[in-house]
Amino acid sequence: MFARSVVAALVAAPFLARTAFAAGCTRQYTVKEGDWCDTISAAHNVSTYQLAAVNPDIDDLCNNLQVNQVLCLGTEGEDCTTTHIVQTGESCEAITGTYGINSTMLNHNNPQLDAECDNLYVGEVICVANAALAPSLQAHRYSHLRGDFRGSL
Repeated sequence: MFARSVVAALVAAPFLARTAFAAGCTRQYTVKEGDWCDTISAAHNVSTYQLAAVNPDIDDLCNNLQVNQVLCLGTEGEDCTTTHIVQTGESCEAITGTYGINSTMLNHNNPQLDAECDNLYVGEVICVANAALAPSLQAHRYSHLRGDFRGSL
């Protein structure tokens, strides 16, 4: 019984995702061989958090992407396209200084960052906009996703 339910859910998921996209998705991307969340985020100016938040089917390690899967990159009114790719040795303080934003805005748009901001990782794509653009937080889904979102196909 469980197996049939899982198969039915897997078959229905792409159709449900497309329906959800139709309402508010402003940008889309089709997954290609070798993609993972941070490379998609970097190439399309979408934060790693935003990519995960608007695509709840992506698992916590981003290792369940499928070739030809259509992802939403941003939603109406909640689409940060001003992004920064974290480099070796960078801190939140340095990043806020570079972009002229305060830590409150950085943390609002990147709620995966902990209070000390010591969980940045090299290659993570963060929103550095000076406006509140983060998608609605799905706390039950993303609360334990603190860094390492680098799974690949």
